[in-house]
Amino acid sequence: MTDTLLTLDEAGRRIGRSVETMRYWRRLGQGPRTFKLGRRVVVAESDLVDWINQQRAGAS
Repeated sequence: MTDTLLTLDEAGRRIGRSVETMRYWRRLGQGPRTFKLGRRVVVAESDLVDWINQQRAGAS
């Protein structure tokens, strides 16, 4: 299975957060799982969905 890779800006737009917030969460280890691909920081779309589901499960 191939997974779409999103930049921090793209991932942030999908959840309504700024790229600055995404960078802050990354620094704190609180946001979706990220990794470096060359010089870019990316988020696998499936990791973003998993993180959203974890947030939803923690809210109930």
